[in-house]
Amino acid sequence: MIPRSTPASRDMAAEAAAWATVLVRRHLVHAMVGLPTGGWLVQHEPHGPVRLLDGPADVLGLAAAVQRRLRAARPESR
Repeated sequence: MIPRSTPASRDMAAEAAAWATVLVRRHLVHAMVGLPTGGWLVQHEPHGPVRLLDGPADVLGLAAAVQRRLRAARPESR
């Protein structure tokens, strides 16, 4: 029996898809492809290895890690 997705999991999947689009459009990753199983394939560089993320939570975790890295590299403007 296939479990039905809850509204919260659909929201997380939609947010993950939005973040995947942002990361690719801003050239922060080379490619991200959602799989029918809910996983995601991620390639950071054009000829680099392809990594499998288990689901939307991992995509959101990747987006958060990229944000932290960008903020850490930014000089303080305060």
